[in-house]
Amino acid sequence: MKLIKTLIFLLPFLAMISIANAQQIKDGETVNVNGIAVTYSVINKEKFTIKDQDFDRYKILASIKNNTGKSFNIRLANSLDLSGINSSKIIELDCVNATGARLTSKKVHVSMKSHLINVTYPTKDKDGKSITAIIPVTAGYYFDEGQVIENDAIFIVPAGEVPKVSVRSLLKN
Repeated sequence: MKLIKTLIFLLPFLAMISIANAQQIKDGETVNVNGIAVTYSVINKEKFTIKDQDFDRYKILASIKNNTGKSFNIRLANSLDLSGINSSKIIELDCVNATGARLTSKKVHVSMKSHLINVTYPTKDKDGKSITAIIPVTAGYYFDEGQVIENDAIFIVPAGEVPKVSVRSLLKN
């Protein structure tokens, strides 16, 4: 029982620490997050109504540039190593006033580029004849010095509001 009370007491503080690591960012602004330049831009805005309520729909583009002076690489240990997918996420943009309505986003992640290699393997065609086939396989993820990576998302916010976006780093140092 004491453990539950302690966890309930500490939970708000842990949430505050997570929020404290986030920085606010505005449309067209560039923010430096641990040497990574993060820019978010609105590329389209529409107004619409859902069930007699007005909303604004924003399509945004998140762009990051590696200015850290080093490259980041993740090599996968085997083909079933799914931990690399989570580790490849670099930056998270969180729209605090997004509704998430109509399967839209509240957050957008910008991840490292996939390092694909072509693997040749023996197989058989539909006639049973032995052939070789090629399949692309993800060998890892990378984010090189000076590289720019972009990702887009759609945020729906209440009418008359602009997206209130915070950004935080997901890189494990």
